[in-house]
Amino acid sequence: MNDENFNMSMRKFLKQVGVTSQQAIENYVRESGAESGQLDAKVVLTIEGTDFVHEVKGKIELD
Repeated sequence: MNDENFNMSMRKFLKQVGVTSQQAIENYVRESGAESGQLDAKVVLTIEGTDFVHEVKGKIELD
């Protein structure tokens, strides 16, 4: 494994996940009309063809 290529590829993937996830959440909030409270969010990351599963849970405050 080439550590430099691995790290660059992983950073590119995670940047794509972050940007597209933020856009999707913003669209949801606008379309739902939500203006206050919080969203209980969960991201599930899997690696296809393996049994790898990683979950991240958190809260997104709207006000």
